[in-house]
Amino acid sequence: MPKITILPHEQLCPEGAVIEDAPVGESICDVLLDHHIDIDHACEKSCACTTCHVIIRQGFDSLEEASELEEDLLDQAWGLEADSRLSCQALVGEEDLVVEIPKYTINHAREH
Repeated sequence: MPKITILPHEQLCPEGAVIEDAPVGESICDVLLDHHIDIDHACEKSCACTTCHVIIRQGFDSLEEASELEEDLLDQAWGLEADSRLSCQALVGEEDLVVEIPKYTINHAREH
């Protein structure tokens, strides 16, 4: 099983994390949540928001291509980069990943 390295995030994962046993075919969002990294997922992982936006710093090409809907939503994400994905849609492949959770997210539910 591939390894996912999570870069430090001030609130969600201050020390960073290494997940040694990421199941192939599971969403990055689910893997993070299963390992107590509480990434936002305001739409309950239905590809209807951008709160689970991540940047894939290593291993991006091992992921399946984003759908047109995911690409359209990513255009609204804060801090969009060429290697950005919605973690609820990006499924773990065979290669190790390095993931950065952006500092900010557009989560109106959390802001209130």
